[in-house]
Amino acid sequence: MEKAYRIKRNKDFQFNYKNGKSVANKQFVVYIKHTEELEHFRLGISVSKKLGNAVVRNRIKRGIRENFKVHKDDIIPVDLIIIARQPAKNMTTLEMQSSLEHVLKIAKVFNKKIK
Repeated sequence: MEKAYRIKRNKDFQFNYKNGKSVANKQFVVYIKHTEELEHFRLGISVSKKLGNAVVRNRIKRGIRENFKVHKDDIIPVDLIIIARQPAKNMTTLEMQSSLEHVLKIAKVFNKKIK
């Protein structure tokens, strides 16, 4: 993901936690904050150390980023924070993708109808 698509600062994470809406399924929690000044979505990923060592956490983050690369043009301009839950550590990339699509459909952040 390019830098313009990332949320990295703690201040931005905290603002989204306090002012955003949350949607969840068993594997992921998504915080959504609508902002008018954005041209595209921004993504922040949080994976706790409770989920595993660095190898496991980075595999989860890569799977999440891959899903957003696939749907880059389909997501409305919002700030998204994705928090991985315990079941996400045993999922493949394709399972992560379907779970993320499910929770993002619930959050209504897609421009178009996704199959």
